[in-house]
Amino acid sequence: MRFTSLSAFCISILLSLAIPGCRDFPKSNIVKARIADLDEIRENGILIVMTNFNSTDYFIYRGQPMGYQYELLQELAEHLKIKLDVMVSNDLDKNFRLLMNGDCNLIAINLTITRERKKYVDFIEPHGQTRQVLVQRKPENWKTMSQEELGKKMIRNQLELAGKTIYIQNGSSYSERLRNLSDEIGDTIYIVELPDEAEQIISLVAEGAIDYTVCDENVALVNQTYFPNIDVATAISFPQYIAWAVQKGATSLKREIDSWLIEFRKTTKYAVIYNKYFRNVRSQKMITSDYFSLASGKISAYDQAIKKYSDQIGWDWRLLAAMIYQESRFDPNAQSWAGAFGLMQLMPNTAKRFGVERNSPPDQHIRAGAEFIRWLNDRFKDKIPDEQERIKFILASYNIGYGHIVDAMNLAEKYGKDPKVWGKNVDEFLMMKSNPKYYMDPVVKYGYCRGIETYNFVSEVLERFTDYKNIINEEILSSVTLQ
Repeated sequence: MRFTSLSAFCISILLSLAIPGCRDFPKSNIVKARIADLDEIRENGILIVMTNFNSTDYFIYRGQPMGYQYELLQELAEHLKIKLDVMVSNDLDKNFRLLMNGDCNLIAINLTITRERKKYVDFIEPHGQTRQVLVQRKPENWKTMSQEELGKKMIRNQLELAGKTIYIQNGSSYSERLRNLSDEIGDTIYIVELPDEAEQIISLVAEGAIDYTVCDENVALVNQTYFPNIDVATAISFPQYIAWAVQKGATSLKREIDSWLIEFRKTTKYAVIYNKYFRNVRSQKMITSDYFSLASGKISAYDQAIKKYSDQIGWDWRLLAAMIYQESRFDPNAQSWAGAFGLMQLMPNTAKRFGVERNSPPDQHIRAGAEFIRWLNDRFKDKIPDEQERIKFILASYNIGYGHIVDAMNLAEKYGKDPKVWGKNVDEFLMMKSNPKYYMDPVVKYGYCRGIETYNFVSEVLERFTDYKNIINEEILSSVTLQ
């Protein structure tokens, strides 16, 4: 990864140097928000969470959302029996404002617990400890040096930070520690805040754009596996607790998450998740892969064809990619028990209609699937004028067949529901088509079906589409790229 906009980098430095000191906590644009506690969250059925996009917390790899925080959140949502709505931002000030203003329920990142922050938010039971460490670049000939020789070239005494310029993530707790350290050593440490996440700033050190940054030790150690030319052995703080945060006063939500986390950390599943992201040497191969989407902007080996044919049908390419992942996991040789085959899992008759065979090239399977989507769109266009709603009907029809969805629309209209709305309307009657009372109704032409599978298909495609939009977007891809 590297910083790709030198002008933006220089502007951010000038702006930061013009600010005398740094904040540990945002004190502007905060409104007195009503507290959404556990009962209200359960009633709404959604837990709204802010997290980071980086190589450990939340990212996409080979089309699959992954990450330490993401997997913990999945387990929490399952425990609470509610839906998880993940929002992504690496702007700490923004995250705190959203939480304090009541626009989200939880910040799920490794937040250092500080006295100042505790005035404004409540912290969940700490899930770990870390130290703040100095990240510095090793000499060019470091591979030929002994550990003793290397140590002499590195800053090991905190007094040596006098007069140095250190670049840190905007709004982080690192600024408070560096200010205190500056007082302790009796000299100036110049602090520059950047609007980038800690991992992006580490990459700037590795590439020689800047000399020093500070971050949490666990993040530094993971990144050292990607950038072996950085040194992270110099601590600048005592161990500190790290935790998630909820709204101040959300006592029942805090109590429930505390209880769950204390027990979950004792399980084998937690150990597997932790080791997967922090102790697994294979993670380096994953991060440097073309399909680590945070760095490459890629989702699959078929992105070029997906973009081409999604553009022809007016779909966001990330939506079509999410659908293909759900159908085949990007495996061109996939075949279902029912006879559907290929990336798009077309049934034989449908494949024949759109001119594709089992041994056709993968891009032709994508073309045929896109043409089928266009065909479905033409049939729903007059029935479902709202484009976003129509997408749900198209996805459902692609999965189970156009006729079954028309049946469910007819049932919805007969029983006083809106036949033009999917959620809590047509989807409910599709699931009822496994009940004789409904599949034998005179308005039903296509009989029995297992609607629950299609209901899950639509939900999972749209959830994955959200994950893809979180990671594959212009803001991220303008600031990070492949090494």
